[in-house]
Amino acid sequence: MGGEKDKAEGTLEDAKGTVKEKAGEATGDRSTEAEGKVDQAKGKLKKAKGEAEEAGEEAQDKINEAFE
Repeated sequence: MGGEKDKAEGTLEDAKGTVKEKAGEATGDRSTEAEGKVDQAKGKLKKAKGEAEEAGEEAQDKINEAFE
């Protein structure tokens, strides 16, 4: 369950970072552009964390099924 939330939040943060980066590029604001890139990286990491959590949950489910 937590994995799904992290994946969704990560995807959203990545998208917001992309918008912020493009806005910085369009206005020549290098600080905003850099913040956007940081937000994208954070989003990608959070999404990867969610994917790893889901993989762990699936593996645990398979282990539990094997011992039933």
